[in-house]
Amino acid sequence: MKIKSIETQLKLIPLKTPFITALRRVDNIEFVRVIVTSDEGLVGIGEAPATKAITNEDTYDIMSSVWKIENKLINQTLQESLSIIHANCEIGSSAKASLDMAIVSLLAGEKKQKLFEYFGAKEPLKLKTDITISFKKPHEMIEDSRVAIASGMDILKIKLADDIKHAIDVTKSISALFPDAKLIIDANQAWSVDDSLKYIDSITGVKLELIEQPVIAKDIDGLKTITEKSHIPILADEAVFTLEDAKKIIESKSADMINIKLMKCGGITKAIEILEYAREQDVKCMLGSMLEGPYSINVALHLAMAYNDIIKHIDLDSPLLYKEASCELEFDFKGCEIVYKEI
Repeated sequence: MKIKSIETQLKLIPLKTPFITALRRVDNIEFVRVIVTSDEGLVGIGEAPATKAITNEDTYDIMSSVWKIENKLINQTLQESLSIIHANCEIGSSAKASLDMAIVSLLAGEKKQKLFEYFGAKEPLKLKTDITISFKKPHEMIEDSRVAIASGMDILKIKLADDIKHAIDVTKSISALFPDAKLIIDANQAWSVDDSLKYIDSITGVKLELIEQPVIAKDIDGLKTITEKSHIPILADEAVFTLEDAKKIIESKSADMINIKLMKCGGITKAIEILEYAREQDVKCMLGSMLEGPYSINVALHLAMAYNDIIKHIDLDSPLLYKEASCELEFDFKGCEIVYKEI
């Protein structure tokens, strides 16, 4: 099977409320959809959102990257195309991810398999995702948490910023008011080592699942210091884009876990390499996402079913944040539970 054509589309999905972190504010999900058609008539779809603050790519960067490489992919086999994409140093990780997931979808279609089967799962599994509580004033975050709990969510991912007093107060308040909720703290690189340790010392007695990327991505030594001194598991996110990054973090024991995102690593092909390595090292992972469209969420959830032994946390809550439900999702989101539709 060879690639016959590649089409790009610009898409936008409004959010229920603004998504706010220490790095950015988003009111609408803007993403590029890539449609790859084979010479046998099969169609594979991939997507990549604009995440300039993280991957340094906006929608124009993603589309121009796809246009730049598409002539090299036409009339190539699917496996040859994947090799060309991942050997190219001129296009960004999100653009690679969109093409990669479309081509991997074609590979599964060629074998007449569902994606979870192609990835190695024997049957679909029920999954659970967290839901993001955006960074706001404390009383607003408490109210957003209450609404999430009332809607059936019991895993809250709390976005915090560089105000450590705010971070401590919000954490204590949400923990006290919603004691049955599992809390994930995400600082998005906003803290120093000293502030991280101050935060950890100040919330002794508060049960947290993990703290995600407290310091800037390049400060691996600082991350390691925090991990060594913390009684709470530390997760590396922005510090891990590639397999080489994952090896560096895991081998140096600079974090307890790593967060794998298709947009950071360049797609399913590279995510699987990292997951296989993490499985070998017995290191648990989070399978995360940016704010993404339905097809990229579909692909990530199929992957989660195949690697449920190593993926301890799932952060694929974008569909819960859409203003309107998407008919393109292959999964039903019921509270924090995710169920495959068997379509």
